[in-house]
Amino acid sequence: MKRVTFVAAVLLAVGMWTAKPGVSVSLGEEPTAETLKHMESEFMKAALEEGSAGYMSFYADDAVELPNGSEAIAGKENIAKGMTFLDDKNNRLTWSPVGADISTSGDLGYTWGRYEFHSKAKDGSEKIERGKYMTIWKMQDDGSWKVAVDMGNTGPKEK
Repeated sequence: MKRVTFVAAVLLAVGMWTAKPGVSVSLGEEPTAETLKHMESEFMKAALEEGSAGYMSFYADDAVELPNGSEAIAGKENIAKGMTFLDDKNNRLTWSPVGADISTSGDLGYTWGRYEFHSKAKDGSEKIERGKYMTIWKMQDDGSWKVAVDMGNTGPKEK
């Protein structure tokens, strides 16, 4: 992949910070692993600010969710049914990409990292679940990046 000059990188970053989900953020430059890491941060920000609607705005219509300990869920509409827990202010899902890569064709890539899910237990105490995730991103016909496949699983119990 070609290197982006400093000026182009600054322009790309400004464009990505002001972009809305579903809007191309490439400004004519080749997408990179950093592009996908930035999409992950925008994805999380939308989920924190807008709940399930913000979260689902990053999913492709034909996306697949691979939840921990459950069957695969196909289609954005079906996935959305299980994401309403994000609308409860007692719940907070955060995640951070550790790694990313992108195909040489520039239209498919992945991110992986760690997540934390904070919720309230029945007794009112805070419950924290930690784990890892992988998201496969696919460039759409309009030039935007959407989640094609998402999966997560819990990590080992803390000692």
